[in-house]
Amino acid sequence: MSLTVILADDHPLIRSGVEAALAGSGVDILASVGTGAEALAAIARCNPDVAILDVSMPEGTGIEVLRALRSRGDQRPVVILTAYLDDAALLAALDEGANGLVMKDDGIDELIACLDTVHQGGQHVSRELLDRAEEVRAQQASNPFKRLNAREAELAWMVGQGMRNREISERVGVSEGAVKFALHAVYRKLGVATRTELALLLGRHDLT
Repeated sequence: MSLTVILADDHPLIRSGVEAALAGSGVDILASVGTGAEALAAIARCNPDVAILDVSMPEGTGIEVLRALRSRGDQRPVVILTAYLDDAALLAALDEGANGLVMKDDGIDELIACLDTVHQGGQHVSRELLDRAEEVRAQQASNPFKRLNAREAELAWMVGQGMRNREISERVGVSEGAVKFALHAVYRKLGVATRTELALLLGRHDLT
């Protein structure tokens, strides 16, 4: 195997460990960075075959970097390498087109196998993660509010109580603009367009 990658992880020790483990494997690490913004810059500068991204990073998570790449038409293989993957991040990674998902405790052999698979055009995601994603999607189909994170669910409930953006911003301690932005994400996830539709949906699920 011979391919080029960029590695993005906000923990220098993790990056050093991966770099050392990949030495001699035929994987050439063109750049090793610690933030999402640096990852996007390194991808543009180095044009690697594959991008390896941690989920949790400052200045752009691995999911946000993946989304940015796909939104601009960049379909190069992306591998998500992470110590922890909650349900929301798992679904987002798959929905945004991650080619590989590897847990850090899976070991370097698993990462090398993943890189080889995605470089050849395949997908490398464990059966366990795929089954988990399918189960979460089934739960969400029966209750759309399971698509929301804790803060989004709280905002939805406050809308259902008839609270306006100013009241919500004062309650949660963020700007009205931030509330408006967050509510747009809630609407998108729930498939509604207005506060009235959201309130009706809450009522149908006895959440008001």
